[in-house]
Amino acid sequence: MKSVLALITALPLLASAAPQESMVVLGGDVTEIVYALKAEDTLVARDSTSQWPAAVNALPDVGYLRQLNAEGILAMRPTLVLASAQAQPSLALKQVEQSHVRVVTVPGKTDLAAIDEKIRVVAEATHRIEQGEALRNKVRAQIAALPSSPLDKRVLFILSHGGMNAMAAGQHTAADNAIAAAGLRNAMQGFSRYQPLSQEGVIASQPDLVVISKEGVESMGGEATLWRLPGLAQTPAGRNKQVLLIDDMALLGFSVRTPQAILQLRAAAEHIP
Repeated sequence: MKSVLALITALPLLASAAPQESMVVLGGDVTEIVYALKAEDTLVARDSTSQWPAAVNALPDVGYLRQLNAEGILAMRPTLVLASAQAQPSLALKQVEQSHVRVVTVPGKTDLAAIDEKIRVVAEATHRIEQGEALRNKVRAQIAALPSSPLDKRVLFILSHGGMNAMAAGQHTAADNAIAAAGLRNAMQGFSRYQPLSQEGVIASQPDLVVISKEGVESMGGEATLWRLPGLAQTPAGRNKQVLLIDDMALLGFSVRTPQAILQLRAAAEHIP
């Protein structure tokens, strides 16, 4: 009897002595879900695309999502790595796994339907099943409430980061999917991925609205510089100074903030005369 009582008394001490999970997260979309599930208490590091919420920036940065190295990740001594399927190179993650670290791959698709599965995988990996179900239901309701009727407005999405030329989003991009989800039309047709802006292409596309990240505008020196990009002044958007400054991870990450960002995009287009 004494031994049983001693075991019962010792159980809380044993539980508190159990090693805590140490998690590295790779992918801004994955990180947003971790925080939405309130599972961030085990985070020890993140990649450079993980910048929201602001608190995550206090964590060590193991590098860019598509240029990872195993040594940087393993230096954080993780027990779990939550990695977007877009994380590269795959060899680095295999090396992490071979070091007896659990690596969970989160779907990396950039469409609204993918958000539900992303949440499910992260919730399961972090043992937040109940919270995951609640979050999935919340996001499903937000997606269902998005306007479904098409709006005849053309959108030019410009990708611009410090040190790089401005690029236009073509088909088969996250921006193209977000524009379509808002019931709008991508002004850039006839090519895939991102391509440098050309005067002829921009004038031919005749966008009604330009969408660009806040950081992108800042990196080029402000909004006045934006309208001096090749051909933009000869478009309806340029003549009417119609621009929407966005958080590009919110719009393009296809995570928990994306439905609201798409709603913001639709609202901006609806207010164009």
